[in-house]
Amino acid sequence: MVSLYASRKKIQPRSVFGLFTKWRWATVWLTQLVFYGLPWLEWNARQAVLFDLEARRFFIFGLVLYPQDFIYLTGLLVISALALFLFTAVAGRLWCGYACPQTVYTEIFLWIEKKVEGDRSARLRLDQAPLSPSKFGKRGLKHLLWVLFALWTGFTFVGYFTPIRELATLTLAASLGPWQTFWVFFYGFATYGNAGWMREQVCKYMCPYARFQSAMFDKDTMIVTYDKARGEPRGARSKKADPKALGLGSCVDCSLCVQVCPTGIDIRNGLQYECIGCGACIDVCDEVMDKVGYPRGLVKYSTQNGMAQGWTRQEMIRHAFRPRVLVYTTILAVITIAVFTSLFLRTPLKVDVIRDRGSLARMVEHGRIENVFRLQIMNATEERQVYRVTVEGLDGIAIASETEVEVLPTEVRSAPMAVQIPPNAASPGSHPIRFTIRSTGDSVDEVVEKAVFLVPR
Repeated sequence: MVSLYASRKKIQPRSVFGLFTKWRWATVWLTQLVFYGLPWLEWNARQAVLFDLEARRFFIFGLVLYPQDFIYLTGLLVISALALFLFTAVAGRLWCGYACPQTVYTEIFLWIEKKVEGDRSARLRLDQAPLSPSKFGKRGLKHLLWVLFALWTGFTFVGYFTPIRELATLTLAASLGPWQTFWVFFYGFATYGNAGWMREQVCKYMCPYARFQSAMFDKDTMIVTYDKARGEPRGARSKKADPKALGLGSCVDCSLCVQVCPTGIDIRNGLQYECIGCGACIDVCDEVMDKVGYPRGLVKYSTQNGMAQGWTRQEMIRHAFRPRVLVYTTILAVITIAVFTSLFLRTPLKVDVIRDRGSLARMVEHGRIENVFRLQIMNATEERQVYRVTVEGLDGIAIASETEVEVLPTEVRSAPMAVQIPPNAASPGSHPIRFTIRSTGDSVDEVVEKAVFLVPR
């Protein structure tokens, strides 16, 4: 009988120190300082970054965006996707190894686990030991710290959608609303489960990126590579022994590269989809090479063509500028410039003209014909604005109601506009007209909206 399922072999990564480990931890600190610190920043007496779904306003420092600005989110997602494609084509899974939330939070959870239970060997012994008060206490403390950190992460996440100071007050008073409570615990549970329990399983089986990365890789992509020609045949030997006399390569077969790998692979078996490109095996191998007196670089970032043809780093960098990379770079640059130029030139005034459905057209005093419109004016600035409304398109057309509208900061105000024309100024039917809405303040924001004036038969 052949089983199609295999139980998971728990991976306990060994601690490692080196250049790429420092870079990884620098990324951890940078991303988490941004994530946990950003909601507490203030801007114009409000939270600097706040996505207020209830009020349908999105504050990003000096920007105030509305659902109508969804195109900018689309542009940002396209830029992110193209940047991911570009970085993958050039240097493999840099995102996975250094900045992916799964990698970042797994690093943090592993650090907590190490502080409570000890390094790899101590954790392996604890796994095999029978249940005892000491084991129960260590495991209990570890999971308590994991849960507290995960809940703090969930709290911070919700703080981007509910003002975080208000959220903190509600939390301390045990007065969180149902949706706030749900998302704090849901996001906390996801963090606890993914980073504490599933770890490499997310990268190996749940993340789609690992599956389609091969479509973006080629033989000039920079990846973590084992120098097989130099390392084989591998084998243990004395530090003072001459490997050439023993017929051995530089690999001492210490298996440390496997022990430090967060996904548990052996980089000496070649490129594998489970490799997240974190460089931990490079750091530990360089450390071993230093100890035995061999040159570094048995495991290193390189390309398949570079390894096969013995290219220098400069030659590999020169071959990185290939058609695929140039196309990605060009498209990314064009879209990025277009999105940010559009955002910079964006007018912080939006107007929707809605016809009053209660009365399409009517005759008023002196035989004048009147249409009633409702202008939805959105002030996307954080200052009070007064807008003047004018209309044109027909002879004698004028606004019979108040032509100046005051709109408070970030407010959406509905203003009725009664538009009239003299008798016999236009033939029966529909006629195009234009509303011009212009700010009377220091800014020169102006919007022109088209509408249709109806003349009854």
